[in-house]
Amino acid sequence: MSRKHLGIDITTLSALAEPNRMNIVELLRDGPLTVGEIAERLGLRQPQASKHLKVLSDSGIVEVHAVANRRIYKLRPEPFQALDSWIKSFQKTMQERFDNLDDYLRELQNEEKP
Repeated sequence: MSRKHLGIDITTLSALAEPNRMNIVELLRDGPLTVGEIAERLGLRQPQASKHLKVLSDSGIVEVHAVANRRIYKLRPEPFQALDSWIKSFQKTMQERFDNLDDYLRELQNEEKP
């Protein structure tokens, strides 16, 4: 069972924290690939690539479609939309803090003027 915090699934961050999985996500940004193509491009053995793809699939980051005897993986947009929203919530908070700091510095400057 995955845990959510402020709309973001913690398992998404956990899955992306592993370098090989992040590399797979980067590859899939350009479009769907088979497990063999992913393994070849990253210099992994196919069982290793499959293990990482299972984690990415279980966490909802990728989806898989079977075509004949091949499995084709592609990114799902929803986890990245959730990450984007979560990051934007920090940006808003930080911008408000910078605005408050600007106001405070202006007040200090005005108090120092004779």
